[in-house]
Amino acid sequence: MRQEEMLIGGRWRPAADGGVVEVDDPATGRVVATVPRATDGDLDEAIAAADQGFRMWRQADAWERSRRLRDAADRIRDDREAIAALLTEEQGKPLAQSLAEVDTCVDQFEWYADEARRVYGRIVPGMTSDVRIEVRREPVGPVAAFTPWNFPIMLAARKLAPALAAGCSVVLKPAEEAPSACLRMVRAIASAGFPDGAINAVTGDPAAVSERLVASRVIRKISLTGSIRVGSLLLRLAADTIKDVSMELGGHAPVVVWSDVDVEKVARLAAATKYRNAGQVCISPTRFLVHADIAERFADAFVEAARHVVVGDGRDPSTTMGPLASRRRLDEVSALVADAVDNHGARLLTGGEPLAGLGPGHFFAPTVLADVPADVPIATVEPFGPVALMSTITSLDEALRLANATDYGLAAYAFTNDLDRGRRLTEGLEAGMVGLNSFAVSTPVAPFSGVKSSGIRAENGTEAMDAYLVSKTVVTGIG
Repeated sequence: MRQEEMLIGGRWRPAADGGVVEVDDPATGRVVATVPRATDGDLDEAIAAADQGFRMWRQADAWERSRRLRDAADRIRDDREAIAALLTEEQGKPLAQSLAEVDTCVDQFEWYADEARRVYGRIVPGMTSDVRIEVRREPVGPVAAFTPWNFPIMLAARKLAPALAAGCSVVLKPAEEAPSACLRMVRAIASAGFPDGAINAVTGDPAAVSERLVASRVIRKISLTGSIRVGSLLLRLAADTIKDVSMELGGHAPVVVWSDVDVEKVARLAAATKYRNAGQVCISPTRFLVHADIAERFADAFVEAARHVVVGDGRDPSTTMGPLASRRRLDEVSALVADAVDNHGARLLTGGEPLAGLGPGHFFAPTVLADVPADVPIATVEPFGPVALMSTITSLDEALRLANATDYGLAAYAFTNDLDRGRRLTEGLEAGMVGLNSFAVSTPVAPFSGVKSSGIRAENGTEAMDAYLVSKTVVTGIG
C-alpha cells in the first residue's frame, strides 16, 4: 500500500502528527493508499511557504516562467503511463481515458507556457503633456486551489498552469478520493525547477484545509472546482478577508436535438459522450430534449448504444465505462433514479440499478429514463452519474424554456442542420459554453465558464490569466 506525502516549501513530508486518510479503489473497494491528514501547523507552514515562494517566483521574467512551464509539460509527458495508472486505480475511469487526461495536462502547461509571455500592460495618454500613465499587469498573490475527484489531474493543471504563468504561487488541495495521480503530477511539475514554495500540495480533511487556507490573509486568490454547496461556503469564508474567487460549480447540460439530424449518428455520439467517465463530468449531456418527430427513433438508438457500453474495472482493456468514484455516489444516483421512476412516473428504458454482479466496486448500469417531469429532483439536481433523461419538444420556444429551466448554466448542446435555427439556439441557451453539432466544448485555448449558479470567472483560454492578475496604474509626472 502506498504512503503518499505532501509537498510543502520544496520538501515532501508526512503530516506532523502522522495522521493519514485512506484511499479506496472504487472497482474493488480495497484500500490502496494513504495520504497525510494535514494539521493546522502543516497548513500554516504551507501558507508561509507559498508566501515566500511568491516573493521569489514573481521576480522571474516572462521568458523564464515560460521555460519552466514548458519543462513541466515535458516532465508530465515523460511520466504519462505512471500517472494514468494511478488515476485509473483511484478514480476508476478506463485507462485509455486516464491517458487522455494526462495528455490534456500537458496541453495546459504548453498553452500557458506561451501565455506567460503575453501578459501585456498598456500606455494611457495623459490628460496633460507632463504626465505619463502606464497600466501594469501583476500576479495577484498566493493562490489556494481546490480540485475534485472526477478529473483529479486535469482540473489541477487548469489551476496550476495559469497561476504559475502569471507569477503566482499555489497551495493545491487535491481531492481526497483520488489524490495519488495528482501528487505524482505535482512531483513532475515541481522537478522543473520552480522555486521552493512556488508549488505546494496538501491533503487531508477538506473542511479543515479550506477553512485554514481561506482564512489566511496571505492567500489572495481562491480557485475551486466543486459543488454549489461548497462554492457557497467558500464564498462566505472568502468574504471575511475580501479574496478574489474563481469557481466552476457543476452543470446539468441540456441537449436540443432537432428533427433534421442524422438520428442514429447523433444518438450514438450522445451516448458515447454521456457515459464517458461514468457520467461524472460537469459538462456531461444529461437532459435530452428531442423533437417529437424523431423522439422514438432517437431513444431507441440511444438505448441500443447504452446497452453496448462495457462496464467494468478500468484496467481491463475491454472496459468502456468504469465504476462510480465512491459508495456515496452510487447511493445518490440510485436514489435519484428510484425516485424518478417510483414517485414521478418516469419510464425506465434501460439500466437503472447497481451492477452487483461485477463485484464489490461501485458499478451502476448505463441508464436511460423517458417522460421525466422537468421539476423532479433528477431533472433539477446534477445527477453526476451514467443517467440520461429523455423528453420531447415540438417548438424552439419550448426547447429553450426547458433547456434553461435549471439554476445551472455551464454547458448546453444543440444539434440541427438549419443555420438559422442553430443561431437562435446558441443565442438563446443560457450557458457559458454551447456546442452546436458538437460535444467538444472543453479545450485549453477557449474559456471554460458558467453562468447562473454554475460559476464565477473562467478557466482555460487567455481569459484564465485574468483570474490570476491584477492591474496597477502608475502615473509619472515629468515636469
